[in-house]
Amino acid sequence: MMAQTKRMARVAALVLLLPASGTAQSLADYDYENLRFRGVGADIGYIAPNRVDATTVFGVRFDLGYLGPAVRILPTISYWSSHLKRSELERFADRLEQIPALRDQNVSIRADDLGTVAWSDVGLGLDAHVVWTTPFRFYTYAGAGFAVHVMNGKGGAVEDTFIEDLLDSMPAAISVMGGVEYEPVTQLRIYGEGRYTVQSDLRYPTIRLGLAVMMAPAANALRRAP
Repeated sequence: MMAQTKRMARVAALVLLLPASGTAQSLADYDYENLRFRGVGADIGYIAPNRVDATTVFGVRFDLGYLGPAVRILPTISYWSSHLKRSELERFADRLEQIPALRDQNVSIRADDLGTVAWSDVGLGLDAHVVWTTPFRFYTYAGAGFAVHVMNGKGGAVEDTFIEDLLDSMPAAISVMGGVEYEPVTQLRIYGEGRYTVQSDLRYPTIRLGLAVMMAPAANALRRAP
């Protein structure tokens, strides 16, 4: 997992370096004073985590405009809720059986004994997109992001156990993403995005579709060479 996280971090750094290498911009071109609220979007999507059942994810993003040429900054909020996979319940049951007090009494615990265990996540993040314009009101982007996730696990059989303690956590995560936006009319955008997220105890791909209302016109996007 550590090696995978390092690889993701290298990919994220490479993505964010693209505008500087491709357009020969200086550091003076990147200034937080250029940031201002430009719009808000809401999306719905589908995630397939490695430890829980695939489920629906809901998200909100706030467009703060461009830190510099082509680099767009977006704070994000996301939420999903699902149930632990059967394989995870079996793993936890095995660990419970290893507790000395239970092991000495030859207590047998199976996945079914744990019942249904829910796991939910609220993510607070910050994404940076490298944006390209294309003909016909289309925009494309690639980017990377960092987030803190508030994870909450619950279930009757695991309440007040070490399993609940393991599921209740606040891990950090990194993501890489890419997407397409279409502007059918001025100040309204439809966007689709794919991303991959890695955190200490969970990883998952995401596909999202959303709608954004823009309060200011587009600016500073990196135009794709003809």
